[in-house]
Amino acid sequence: MYKKEKGFSLIELLIVVVIIGIIAAIAIPNLLASRRSANEGAAISAMRTLHGAQQTYASTYGNGNYAGDIGAGTTTALADLGTPNLIDSVLASATKSGYNFVGGRVARSATQAAQFFFSANPATTSGVTQTGARRFGIATDGVLMADPDPANLGTAFDQTTIATATPLSN
Repeated sequence: MYKKEKGFSLIELLIVVVIIGIIAAIAIPNLLASRRSANEGAAISAMRTLHGAQQTYASTYGNGNYAGDIGAGTTTALADLGTPNLIDSVLASATKSGYNFVGGRVARSATQAAQFFFSANPATTSGVTQTGARRFGIATDGVLMADPDPANLGTAFDQTTIATATPLSN
């Protein structure tokens, strides 16, 4: 008499493992793309927040000048906006949702109004752990700029390059 064994054979278990592997191979890239997209959305929102905070700072604290260092982008503007709580402490630390933020300004003069700019660049610019596929910039005029060129992801916008960038389009 044969005794009937209950359970799964090795072949059945291997087939299940292969199927799970195929599903994971399909799902993981989509998950990573969703994370990059969410990071970009958070960076866009942060750029809009920074623009509004700079306007408030200039009219309330800056006597017509904007927060930050004159010239190239640094994190000083973020710290200056964080001190009176115009932006949250995470954004004031210059890193939020996989993006690094910097800002700069141009002081007002007799012939020129005060100006500012901010740049958001992915913290990780390539590979599986890439945190974003575009860099973003915003200046005094409030037009959000985007640059998807992979060669530029690690380079922050400055006063000159932001003026020549392409406006963000969905």
